Amino acid sequence: MRQEHKTFQAIEVGDGGDGRWAAYARTLWQEMEGLLTEEGRTPQGADRVRALFRTHMPELVPVLDRLAGQLDRPEAEAFLTHAALRPFTQSCTQIGQNGTLLRNYDLRPDQCEGTIVSSCFLRPVIGMQDMLWGLLDGMNDAGLAVSLTWGGRSAYGRGFAILVVVRYLLETCDTVDEAVGRLRSLPVAVPQNLTLVDPTKAVTVFVGPDMSPTVAPDACAANHQHLPVTDEQERALRTQERLRAIRAAGADDVAAMLKPPLYQSVDEQGSRTLYTAHYRPVEGRVTYYWPGESWQQSFGDFTPGSRTVTLGRTS
Repeated sequence: MRQEHKTFQAIEVGDGGDGRWAAYARTLWQEMEGLLTEEGRTPQGADRVRALFRTHMPELVPVLDRLAGQLDRPEAEAFLTHAALRPFTQSCTQIGQNGTLLRNYDLRPDQCEGTIVSSCFLRPVIGMQDMLWGLLDGMNDAGLAVSLTWGGRSAYGRGFAILVVVRYLLETCDTVDEAVGRLRSLPVAVPQNLTLVDPTKAVTVFVGPDMSPTVAPDACAANHQHLPVTDEQERALRTQERLRAIRAAGADDVAAMLKPPLYQSVDEQGSRTLYTAHYRPVEGRVTYYWPGESWQQSFGDFTPGSRTVTLGRTS
């Protein structure tokens, strides 16, 4: 298997108002702004996504205003709504069980921000950031953890990128039930699967632009939803194979996540497993794993810094 190196970093940004978040975001802005849709670049499109955000995520409006104002770019507010971003797809496998959330995140290395962020926009949250303030996975101080996988379908509609939805749920919800309730009123642009865990409950919910949020049979997900998986899809994604493997492994078997079939080698598009995250939200603790290496962070002991890891080396 071809090996590759990627640097992950951990940063603290507080409430986003003291310049730390802005200093970091400005270093990424040039590559990020290209992900804004053409509609989002128009005055009418910008007005539409601002209105959508204010309607569905009013609690985060002060944070949006604070962050966009610091970036001081004409398209920053539209971008940060995450309601005018070009769709993207990723693999990933995840399971929630007994207050624990375990997931693998699979994508091309150059398409993943690779930043672990400790923030306190509305409350303490730690997670793997992407698209400047969205989250691929994370936990809050109430003991709620959430992660995402792509739903495996090509549907697309008006709505939010799932990254800001994960952020919103963690900023505003204490429990799985509360988060699932909020999902029922949030328009989502692309089919996605969310696995949610709190001290007493774990569920996976299928969401998308063409369906109402649907609770899955159990609290695990790969890259399909309620529809049958075709042979072609299975050959390309191995989604059913990975789902069977993670069900058999359970939410505490980190070693299984670092080996095939859950640990993905590079595919034709250059996607591969970039990290494994093991959340214990009741303890306020998450450990990120790579073959032969790990990095723990927590609310009580968050350590900024960076790690360069080797991808494509199975343990």
